[in-house]
Amino acid sequence: MTRDLYKKALLLSYFTVGYNVLEGIFSVLAGELAGSIALIGFGFDSGIESFSGGVLIWRLAKHGKISIEQEERVEKRAIKLIGASFFVLAGYILFISIKKIYYTEAPEPSLFGMIIAVLSIIIMPALSYAKIKTAEKMGSVSLSADAKQTMLCSLLSATLLAGLGLNYFFGLWWADPAFALVMVFFIIREGIETLKSEKTCCC
Repeated sequence: MTRDLYKKALLLSYFTVGYNVLEGIFSVLAGELAGSIALIGFGFDSGIESFSGGVLIWRLAKHGKISIEQEERVEKRAIKLIGASFFVLAGYILFISIKKIYYTEAPEPSLFGMIIAVLSIIIMPALSYAKIKTAEKMGSVSLSADAKQTMLCSLLSATLLAGLGLNYFFGLWWADPAFALVMVFFIIREGIETLKSEKTCCC
């Protein structure tokens, strides 16, 4: 039973990382084409989430195969790197968003970006629910925390969709950088929570 739960947790983690990688690539490409800082920022955040999920996969796959000390040593380094990357991303989005608003740099409407956001809003809550249920059965703190991270991704998607939608349907160009600034709050919070956590995995 325990082995089956670990396999399920790994499959959910693999799917999360795979989806985030694709989401990140397409978001950055769409953002570059449209000049949308919100899309680009969302794409980079997906990349960071993929790296964080990769650490969880490594821990789940190595569980019982290497010493706890080895696991914790590598994980602490990864946590610091992941946490710092969130702050770098937040600083980048903050700077570019203010610049775009100041110089009135209007992005092009992006229907493709809106489709990406809608898919994430549909997929991420379902994925988060599956992780929460599996984490409860395993007694895994890490998988539960990862589930919350996944749910946060859907909130970022809703923020992204709002900005892109206002620009696409109503021509409110400033909505894109304005909602990107809202995303900065969520990204900084992710960074703080990551650095505060002592472990990403406690299976």
